[in-house]
Amino acid sequence: MTEEPQITALSFEDALKELERIVARLESGDALLDEAIALYERGDALRRQCAARLDAAQARIEAIRADADGRVTGTTPFAAG
Repeated sequence: MTEEPQITALSFEDALKELERIVARLESGDALLDEAIALYERGDALRRQCAARLDAAQARIEAIRADADGRVTGTTPFAAG
């Protein structure tokens, strides 16, 4: 495999795109066993990084809630979905 950027340096969008490429490569069945294992490991690390970024974004949304006048009204749980 080629030199890959550090996962923590990737934006959420770039990490997600790379994860999608890895999934497509694994689903194609064209990767040799050693390559497939390396791809799976990187994909898992990318998945964890994306999940951490989403959790951080959710925490920011929950932390800052304002009313129509811009006054902070406290925190409320983020309703994903």
